[in-house]
Amino acid sequence: MSDIRRLHPTVRMNQVVIHGGLVYTAGQVAQDNPGASIAVQTTEVLGRVDDLLREAGTDKTRILTAYLYLPDMADFEEMNRVWDAWVAPDAKPARTTVAAGLTEPHYNIEIGVIAAL
Repeated sequence: MSDIRRLHPTVRMNQVVIHGGLVYTAGQVAQDNPGASIAVQTTEVLGRVDDLLREAGTDKTRILTAYLYLPDMADFEEMNRVWDAWVAPDAKPARTTVAAGLTEPHYNIEIGVIAAL
């Protein structure tokens, strides 16, 4: 199992797992801005994704797929404005957005990605 790298372990998971030329991130939430607007939380979460990808040796231009979870689909358009400003225009990933309850009511978004190294 030495070909599997795990970064930032917690009690239940790792924030990043690297294997077979792929980087998998755990779902990221706005820990620094709980209860803030969807725009503020999305900006923070995408920054967290950038940081994790950088640490793993890749970046957002190499994201293959992204999973976005929104407790309130009324936030979809505002979230998309932040996403559209962040995503690399020539390297848009496949994306799934789902309405889902999150672990804490003050989180407005959770994002996880899979990227190539």
